[in-house]
Amino acid sequence: MRVRDAVPQAGLRAGVPLLVTGVVVLAVNLRASITALPPLFPELQSALHVSASTLALLAAMPVLCFGVFSGAGAPLSRRFGEERVLGLALVLLAVGLLLRSVSPSLLLFPGTIVAGLAIALMNVLLPSLVKRRTPERAGLLIGLYLLMLTAGAVVASLIAVPIFNAGGAGQSAGSAAVRISLGLWAGPALLAAVVWLPQLRYRTPPPQSSLAGVQPPVAKSRGGALSMGRSPLAWHVTLFMGLQSLSYYATLSWFPTMFRERGVSAVHAGELLALMNLGNAVTALLIPVIADRSADQRWLAGVANIASIAGLAGAFFSPLAAVIPLMVLLGLGQGATLGLGIFYTMARAPDPVTAASLSAFAQGIGYLIAAVGPLLVGYLHDTSGAWTVPGLVLLVVAALQLVMGWLGGRAMTVPGLAT
Repeated sequence: MRVRDAVPQAGLRAGVPLLVTGVVVLAVNLRASITALPPLFPELQSALHVSASTLALLAAMPVLCFGVFSGAGAPLSRRFGEERVLGLALVLLAVGLLLRSVSPSLLLFPGTIVAGLAIALMNVLLPSLVKRRTPERAGLLIGLYLLMLTAGAVVASLIAVPIFNAGGAGQSAGSAAVRISLGLWAGPALLAAVVWLPQLRYRTPPPQSSLAGVQPPVAKSRGGALSMGRSPLAWHVTLFMGLQSLSYYATLSWFPTMFRERGVSAVHAGELLALMNLGNAVTALLIPVIADRSADQRWLAGVANIASIAGLAGAFFSPLAAVIPLMVLLGLGQGATLGLGIFYTMARAPDPVTAASLSAFAQGIGYLIAAVGPLLVGYLHDTSGAWTVPGLVLLVVAALQLVMGWLGGRAMTVPGLAT
């Protein structure tokens, strides 16, 4: 059934507290199931009897799913409404995590793919929903969404190793420790689905006109997400998001292993990853709010990317005694660039219809680029036997990211799709 009837604006305003609550619990689930695994990679490799290349593919699989399935978000939302698709995505996330927990040997990758599909839909549709339902609070609510996203990532990184050890630290695929670690976050996903239920009564179509006074006028054109490929600005936004995500998921996947090889304990390696994500939380909350007050975000992009470069260089090449503040600095830079990347998909679009298509285009192609990160870093480490080459390559990526963030931060918009 297609979404036809708009909900009156008074009804939308009355539902804002429930919407905020729903966004919060949904966002917690967007990264937790991903960040919970890297601190356990050595244990999982032993228990599942998989090669290093298989482990690298497991690290890349969620990001690859983000790229492959992001394009489905816009057409599904037009047919069923964003609220219903997001509710279904939460259920799919829980199902995927439970599948890989029930049979780690057979369903590890199928379950991860189902979970990745669900997160891909939520990645695309949540910013669009926020802009459509609460345009006057978009910057604040996007910041809150990103804060809770990173909060879930922090908690998952901190508790991964202790929970694995509490499960008996089994050395087989069927052990309680492995099953619990792979399926733990299905519970919060199901809880979020229950909290999201009140949103299912909203089935409003995206507005068919631009937000007067919010964005500068632009020429109108028809098309969907693929039509964004004709806009250089859309490519700047896309490459910025892709390179930012490549760096984030590469460090997320391999930093715990790198630190453990340098003599850090498994628990402390998880804590260092949590510190990085804690830095993410601070700037991911603040940057969209700050960016929303300016038409031009180039200066923000410059500061955020320089912090990322400094933190990345320090994490790879500094002594362990200096790693803690450098991981926080890296996290602050990553959170700021993440916030800008999400914000760009709204700010560089003249209306919610175009924002949904730009978000789908940027996340679809951007996450395909990002999926290279875990695979590339794993390959470079295996072939070189050290972390120097992966570190240098990620610094080059960060420099390119700075350029794309600067170009994407200009006060411009892509051609609109609404009529």
